[in-house]
Amino acid sequence: MNDDVNEEMLDLLCKKAVYGLNEEETMQLGRLEVVGDDLRTLELTAAVIGMINLKTDEALPLHLQEKITVAADGYFASQTKSGRISEAAVKEPTSEISFVPAKTRGFSWNWLGWAFAAAACVALAINIWLTRTQPDSTIADNRSPTPKQEEILTPSQQRQRLLESPIQVLTAQLGKGNVKEIDNVSGDVVWSDVRQAGYVRVQGLPKNDANKETYQLWIFDESQDPKTPIDGGTFNIEGDGEVVIPIDAHLKAVNPTAFAVTIEKPGGVVVSKQAKVAALAKSET
Repeated sequence: MNDDVNEEMLDLLCKKAVYGLNEEETMQLGRLEVVGDDLRTLELTAAVIGMINLKTDEALPLHLQEKITVAADGYFASQTKSGRISEAAVKEPTSEISFVPAKTRGFSWNWLGWAFAAAACVALAINIWLTRTQPDSTIADNRSPTPKQEEILTPSQQRQRLLESPIQVLTAQLGKGNVKEIDNVSGDVVWSDVRQAGYVRVQGLPKNDANKETYQLWIFDESQDPKTPIDGGTFNIEGDGEVVIPIDAHLKAVNPTAFAVTIEKPGGVVVSKQAKVAALAKSET
C-alpha cells in the first residue's frame, strides 16, 4: 500500500470514528480496505480516542486489566522478533499469543496504529483517574446547600435568651391578686418594648377546667386607659409546678407599668371586669 492510499484511508477512518461517513465515503473506504489491512488497527484506535472524554465511577475489572497487560507484553516483546500480533490475539488476548511474521519496511503503519492506541489508552487512564479523584464542579455547583436546622427553644429557654440579650428588658415580680383562695402565687414577668415580646413565669396558680374557665393576661401601659388594658393572651394551667407562658400582646405596648392575670370564661374576653385577679405584678425597671 503506497503512502497516498495510507493517508487517504487514515483520513477516512478518523472521519468515520468522529463524524461518520456518507454513502460515497463508505464505498471508498471499502475499496481501500481491499488493498490491505495495515491500517485496521487505527479504526480501533479511533474508537478508543473517542472514549477518552467518557467518565466512569467503576474500576477496571481485574480480569480485563490482566488481559490488557498480557496482550501488551506479548505485542511489544514480539517487535524484537520483527513480527506483529495476530488479529485473533487482538480480539481475545490470552497468555498464549500467536504471532504472524511481517514484512520489513522502512516505516510501519501498523506501528503507527499501535502508537495511537497506546497514547489513547494512557490518556483514557489519566482521564478516569482525574474523574475519580477530583470533584465534579457541575455537580457541586448544582448541589443544593444543606438546610440549617432551625433551633427550637422552649418558652423557658426563650425567656432566658431575652434576659441575656443586650436590649433593655423590663422586669416585674408576680404576687397574689384579689382572689382569696389563691394566696401562694409567685413568679415574675419580663418584657421588651423593642421586641414587643415577653414571658410570664408563674408558680402557685391552681389547675383550671378549660371547659369552664381560662387564665388571661393583661398589660397596663401609658398609652391605654387602666380600665381597658392590652390583651396579652389566654392560657391554662394543667399541672403543678412552675410554668413559663409567652405573652401574646394584641396591641403594641409602650412602657408597661403593670401586668395582671385574671380568671375569665373559656376563650377569654375583650374587656375584663377584673373581678377575679389571680396574680398581679408591677414593673420595677
